[in-house]
Amino acid sequence: MKLPRRLIYFGYYIRELDWPMLAKFMRHIREELGWSRLRQWAYIVRDSLRFNISILEYYQFRFFELPTDKKSEWAGTGTMYEFQRRANPQGTRGLLRDKRDFYRAYKKFFRHEVHSLADLKSAPEIVEELLANNQKLVFKEATGSCGTGISIRPADEMTSSQLIEYMERDRFDLVETFVEQHPAVNALSPSAVNTVRIFTQILRDGSYEVIGCRLRISVDSPVDNLAAGNLAAPIDPETGVVNGPGVFSDITRQPAEIHPVTGVPIVGFQIPFWAETLELVREASLSHPENRSVGWDVVITEQGPGLIEGNHDWCKLVWQLPVHRGLKHLLDFN
Repeated sequence: MKLPRRLIYFGYYIRELDWPMLAKFMRHIREELGWSRLRQWAYIVRDSLRFNISILEYYQFRFFELPTDKKSEWAGTGTMYEFQRRANPQGTRGLLRDKRDFYRAYKKFFRHEVHSLADLKSAPEIVEELLANNQKLVFKEATGSCGTGISIRPADEMTSSQLIEYMERDRFDLVETFVEQHPAVNALSPSAVNTVRIFTQILRDGSYEVIGCRLRISVDSPVDNLAAGNLAAPIDPETGVVNGPGVFSDITRQPAEIHPVTGVPIVGFQIPFWAETLELVREASLSHPENRSVGWDVVITEQGPGLIEGNHDWCKLVWQLPVHRGLKHLLDFN
């Protein structure tokens, strides 16, 4: 154990900690196992320093019921930071960090339009076309993540000048045309666009591999992010069939085999256009191999799959929680 570095990490985990969520988790474990807060803190500090996990990950990975050898299989925040820093270096990850750069680089894989605020100011006719040809528009922060910095508004609510003023006032860097998801996906969960998250890796020898596929499912929410209280379910990479229940990152909530709002079965759900989805992600991954590991968000429309974004700092919870096991052994640190 590199104790000084792990102590620095632990300080970061304390600084970024969601204290109300920690209190909720602690109450849950006290009720379930009878452990005091002091006892829980002792285990948290021990396992955080030993396995480089964040404080909430101690609960989300269910370390309170795992033997030591199983704990070592999980990739926590510190491990992922070190891996992604090597796989997607600072000099190349900007292509994935800024949605404007990402769209320019991967435009051919999209099924919707993306326009920056600068583009709209320089070409007012684009604004007119957006308002005339779309029912809804999606406003985003160019470097936003985890579903933050997003607003969806009806196009007929504003004029061209109002659209520009709205973006400037609320600090939105870009606007997208709203994507209509496939009817089957919409029937499962209509409150948001539900995306397929595919994790890819390019090894040092240039070979390409998929290291996980998940369906992110909104639960009466305008976004599908796990961090916003939604579900993530595992997908069989061979068939595109969801082969396990959806899970929450909140340990007090039980996995769901059927959608809790719509009642549509999650387990057994067939992702439409699965072969096309895998091929799209493969082509996108190999088009810029300098970023070796990406978490791709793909929307499934009635016409086929399309990219939403690629994440250089993809979520270890969405990757590991749905399959109920640590996957650190899949990461190529070479």
